[in-house]
Amino acid sequence: MSREPTERFSDRVENYSKYRPTYPKELINELKRAQLLSEDSVIADVGSGTGIFTKLLLRTGCTVYAVEPNDEMRLAAESNLNWYPNFVSINGQAEATTLEKRSVDLIMVAQSFHWFNAEETKWEFKRILKPTGNLALVYNSRQIEHTPFMRGYDQLLKKYCPEYEGIAQQYINLQQAKDFFGTEKVTHFVCNNFQIFNFDGLKGRLLSSSYTPKEDQVGFPLLLEGLEALFEKHQENDQVQFIYLTEMFYGKPVFSD
Repeated sequence: MSREPTERFSDRVENYSKYRPTYPKELINELKRAQLLSEDSVIADVGSGTGIFTKLLLRTGCTVYAVEPNDEMRLAAESNLNWYPNFVSINGQAEATTLEKRSVDLIMVAQSFHWFNAEETKWEFKRILKPTGNLALVYNSRQIEHTPFMRGYDQLLKKYCPEYEGIAQQYINLQQAKDFFGTEKVTHFVCNNFQIFNFDGLKGRLLSSSYTPKEDQVGFPLLLEGLEALFEKHQENDQVQFIYLTEMFYGKPVFSD
């Protein structure tokens, strides 16, 4: 199943758009409180995907350059967001955004940093950020140990999705963020997030992940059977709750020459 990161989600776009979680409004409020975001800001949303976080930024009135290398995901974002006059869709990637030198006040990266080449990305971020510019990395991380359902879902992925653990381990922590920023002055902001799913929604959420087998692949029938059993065991009123911890690492990066 292994493919280039820029191609992994090409056949997952519909499920990704419909079933991936959005982000809590507290993130936007925190960026405003820290004076990193205003309606006058120029933002590069790098690895913007289908535009889930992009939409939250656009609602503030700022100019957002949504940089996404995957054609299918970028087209989905354009379909949903082109009516915003402050939305600019860019066919680019973290290592080569195509944006002008020193043109960006804030670089946002939501749920995609682990796909980037870190060293090449540092050089590109340094090039496009204004001297006063800032960076924010955001992740929705499933709270695996929070409930029996969440534990069971994680065990299901480990059993039937061979690539799962390798990708999940690539999400960053505070020390790794500090290492990338090149400074200890990185703020770690945390808030809670959740989704409520019926079974169809839960299946769509499962299929939105690049490490799960597709419906026509070997292993999917057993995975689906396990998902159905897990849902039936834990559902209440035909629903289950997906629980996340949303983390944001932000500050002014110090990228050395």
